[in-house]
Amino acid sequence: MDHQQRVLITGGASGIGRAMAEAFLADGARVHVADLEGEAPDGCSYSALDVSDVSAVDQLFADVKAEMNGLDVLCANVGVTGPVGPIEEIEVHDWDRTMAVNVRSAFLCCRRAVPALRQAEGGSILLTSSTAGITGLPMRSPYSASKYAVIGLSDTLAMELGEFGIRVNALCPGAVDGDRVRRVVAAESEITGIPVEDLLSTIEDHFSMRTFVEGRDIAAMAVFLASPAARYVSGQTISVDGGLESLRSTWRT
Repeated sequence: MDHQQRVLITGGASGIGRAMAEAFLADGARVHVADLEGEAPDGCSYSALDVSDVSAVDQLFADVKAEMNGLDVLCANVGVTGPVGPIEEIEVHDWDRTMAVNVRSAFLCCRRAVPALRQAEGGSILLTSSTAGITGLPMRSPYSASKYAVIGLSDTLAMELGEFGIRVNALCPGAVDGDRVRRVVAAESEITGIPVEDLLSTIEDHFSMRTFVEGRDIAAMAVFLASPAARYVSGQTISVDGGLESLRSTWRT
């Protein structure tokens, strides 16, 4: 690439998104972060808004154009864990909110990013899914369904945009160590009565390498997939998870 990459990352103020922002910065990119709250890493420009809202996404892309005058990489990463529990206990508003943040936001951002990427004569879209979007995940139906949808969007856009030099891939993190997974496990512990530490150990046992991954592991893959080294990698669902074996819950069998 003969110019500095221009990268937009949604959900970039914390977690995986923040790790992505830091990794792209370290790789020499210009980075614009969008998030509902929090602060972007030093060196990033920032839009504080809700990317599941149409008018907010319009404002985001106006900000990106003003700040970077174009776009080479979209990381549609923002997501929520959604509610924990059996489907008959899931509230409709919780389902709708999970779909809005995890799927609608990706659609809205891709819809606006594609003209900019075509103007740049190519680029990369990375959508953050999950291992739960490959196997399913008991007691997490809104989350899992939303992450399956993200993979479907990724596969379809790869077909649709390849002729324009735009590559599209889905990233599937495994169990990422951090506050988010611990909040989910705490909710499961409250439902089941199983101690948090036992549930965390069970999650590790779902993966061949018996470990949680870190945000920086996902970020490193994102930087690679957006690089010229991955110029023919498109339409792929790529897991960074330590070898998923099963996400079948041990407390509802």
